[in-house]
Amino acid sequence: MKATIIPIGNSKGIRIPKAILEQCHIEKDVFLEIKGENIIIKPVKKQSRKCWEKYFKKMKD
Repeated sequence: MKATIIPIGNSKGIRIPKAILEQCHIEKDVFLEIKGENIIIKPVKKQSRKCWEKYFKKMKD
């Protein structure tokens, strides 16, 4: 899919169609990674609070 680069303040950006965001489970934050001349966009996965207890136990030990 072709996308046009647009000005956003002092930066540049692209518009990502809603269908693509939904398919990739992108809600708010993303990780950007550079591979050669390619930009990889990955969703930031939310950590559930269910895992917090496990992490607190590790910190305590």
